[in-house]
Amino acid sequence: MMRATVFRIAALGALALAVSGCSHLGVEPWERDVLARPEMRLDADAVSRALDDHIYFSKEASSGGRGFGGGGCGCN
Repeated sequence: MMRATVFRIAALGALALAVSGCSHLGVEPWERDVLARPEMRLDADAVSRALDDHIYFSKEASSGGRGFGGGGCGCN
């Protein structure tokens, strides 16, 4: 009888801990300013991104989609 009670209390404690883990999902409004800094973007450096795109499109012999023209030779 004593073991069953201890087991039930432990199971209820584990269940309460598991359910409380889902109580905080997402970002609070006062935390959004920290996450919205320019450094946190995937393309924070516009010059580096433009250079990488130029090299990519020059090697692929294609153009378009990113705001500049050019051909496969890279001499535009």
